[in-house]
Amino acid sequence: MFNVYNWYYFSHYLYQNKIPLLPKLISYLIRFIFAAWIPHTASIGKGTIFGYGGLGIVIHGRAVLGEDCHVDQNVTIGGTSKKREVPNIGNHVYFGAGAKILGPIKIGNNVVIGANAVVITDIPDGSLVVGVPAKIVKSGIRMQDYV
Repeated sequence: MFNVYNWYYFSHYLYQNKIPLLPKLISYLIRFIFAAWIPHTASIGKGTIFGYGGLGIVIHGRAVLGEDCHVDQNVTIGGTSKKREVPNIGNHVYFGAGAKILGPIKIGNNVVIGANAVVITDIPDGSLVVGVPAKIVKSGIRMQDYV
């Protein structure tokens, strides 16, 4: 029970069932205990893994992550200051350590995002992206082959 995803899932369940105050309190406990900001308002699919206990992970409150994603330490998934939309991420996506996913973008299924990559444009299914700003270096991949 003592992993960051289970705490998030419990707070999100309470939030969906309109139980006041407790989901926000759990979000702050996650911040304090795990040094991560994973708010109860974000939509994170089942099977998602937060590497190293979620250390340094920041996820926007309106972000959507699909199922079976793997998020390494110090990853930021957030918006930009002038746009309301935030990232929408598909299933089976791997985020390398320190990756930044910013703005109103869509990331497809079976995508691998390299360490410290800065993603600011849409990424199609089955892509491997690296760099600042992130560029596609390989297509037609499956996340399972790289993780």
